[in-house]
Amino acid sequence: MDAVASFVAQLLNGLAGASSLFLVAAGLSLIFGVTRIVNFAHGSFYMVGIYAAYSAVAWIGEGPGYWAGLVLAAVAVGVLGALIEILLLRRIYHAPELFQLLATFALVLVIKDAALWLWGPEELLGPRAPGLRGSVPILGRQFPSYDLFLIVVGPLVLGLLWLLLTRTRFGTLVRAATQDREMVGALGVNQAWLFTAVFALGAMLAGLGGALQLPREPANLELDLATIGAAFVVVVVGGMGSIPGAYVAALLIAELKAICIWLGVVEIAGVSISFSKLTLVVEFLVMAVVLVVRPWGLMGRPQAPSRNAGAAEAPLRAPDRLAKAAIAAVVLALFALPALSSQSPYVVILTIDILVAVLFAASLHFIMGPGGMHSFGHAAYFGLGAYGAAILLRATGAPMEIALIAAPLIAAVGALVFGWFCVRLSGVYLAMLTLAFAQIAWAIVYQWDAFTGGSNGLTGVWPSAWFSDKRAYYALTLALVLAGVFVLRRILYAPFGYAMRAVRDSTLRADAIGIDVKRVQWVAFVIGGLVAGLAGALFAFSKGSISPETLHVAKSVDGLVMVLLGGVQTLAGPVVGATLFTWLHDSVARSTEYWRAMLGGIILILVLLFPQGVAGFVRQVVYGRREAKGGS
Repeated sequence: MDAVASFVAQLLNGLAGASSLFLVAAGLSLIFGVTRIVNFAHGSFYMVGIYAAYSAVAWIGEGPGYWAGLVLAAVAVGVLGALIEILLLRRIYHAPELFQLLATFALVLVIKDAALWLWGPEELLGPRAPGLRGSVPILGRQFPSYDLFLIVVGPLVLGLLWLLLTRTRFGTLVRAATQDREMVGALGVNQAWLFTAVFALGAMLAGLGGALQLPREPANLELDLATIGAAFVVVVVGGMGSIPGAYVAALLIAELKAICIWLGVVEIAGVSISFSKLTLVVEFLVMAVVLVVRPWGLMGRPQAPSRNAGAAEAPLRAPDRLAKAAIAAVVLALFALPALSSQSPYVVILTIDILVAVLFAASLHFIMGPGGMHSFGHAAYFGLGAYGAAILLRATGAPMEIALIAAPLIAAVGALVFGWFCVRLSGVYLAMLTLAFAQIAWAIVYQWDAFTGGSNGLTGVWPSAWFSDKRAYYALTLALVLAGVFVLRRILYAPFGYAMRAVRDSTLRADAIGIDVKRVQWVAFVIGGLVAGLAGALFAFSKGSISPETLHVAKSVDGLVMVLLGGVQTLAGPVVGATLFTWLHDSVARSTEYWRAMLGGIILILVLLFPQGVAGFVRQVVYGRREAKGGS
């Protein structure tokens, strides 16, 4: 009987958690369905909702005003969402989806530091809800009354959204815009205000989800990224744009987590299996399975291709004299750097970080730009290379030279396995599957204490004696990075590179002329993973230690920012973007406590001023003028 009561209690906990997760996911699904923006800042709305609820309740008072405070917090977040849509997002609706992702990532940085400035770094736990502070006996166990309230909230909000979307003119317009927003505009509907209203509603739902968590968990600055990952999973599993699908997916994932907690450690055939550890990764396992079996989600439909693909890329051409001179000047400056900065060793250390970032960004650009495959989980291969090198060095005593050779191969094996599944999808579904596999790899590394060091990582990962001096290690890093970038570039000018771009530009035509589309994409995926693994190994030896953060989604997002900041449609883009992002991150972080807001603001400015990326803008200016002069 006690086991049954425990099981029921865990199921009820799952139902309570599913309600809040559904509110966030429903808002994200609405926003994506109408605007087609993959809103990375949606988790920030959840975080602001719980912070705003804390302040509103403290201002109004705990009595009857408690519930008014929660509603006021949700409305405030909705207003914040409307302002963001009007001031920023309206300017980038016709930009490529990944470009919009970069802008919303910059918003995450700005909102996080705004919360830090307003509420401070400490966790804030709100008061319990009046009238729901007690518990209810269920099968001999006490279950919190507030959790029962949350269980009711989810279906109630689902019903209200169903009525709004099916019984009102606004809902009709939303559903029409989800199917074909250009046609809605052609019929005379004011698209601008429709998008603003939908974005505000989605933000308000996320804010409400956060506000309702006030009695259950403290407000903290890490809620944004943790929440957006879970919300993305629910939306993709349920089906992009499907509100009922989001509720079903939230229930499925929350209950699976609850069952894993209830099972705890189970012994099967003499082997102890810790199901409780699966709670870190169960949602990504579910997403991976769903995307492989039914890519458009449980209750979704295949999405029409986006019309915001951006301008068609010009054919690659060999660098002219000006480009060759610029490349030669940069390479000579890099070789001369140790001698020029002998009085400032930190310059060498920072440049090593920049070089590693350049190689990582170039490997991601290889599959994103010429390959046309968007990845939200490229850090998996960076981390596999880093851990491969560290474990070989520590566990087998292999020298650094052997580790540097083997680590990229280990990452390539990971890309070989993951890529086989990923290349069968496209667009946002491919990106989400790469995220799922990366988070699975992160969870394994994070929890495998005996092999990977768990959350503490591995230390003592130092280069060989003749590379122990930073200048010597800098020379090795420079040589390998230049070689890696050169090889990627040569592949793009080889027949395989032309096949990659043919597949990217027109899958049907490429298949019709005899190109094995999936094999080409798979090989490209493995090559990108191999080079990312080399970058990870170089990173591990430069730092002397490694932690699970190298595989986390935040690292993958950093790579995306580097590529998009430089420009995805130019080969110099990842080099320029990685250099600029790493330098900005370092210099801004050392200058102010609110470095995230400054970095996010700079990225937003660059996004608005240079929609084709910094390198793309420079190329347009230089060659545009030359072509204009030639034409005249």
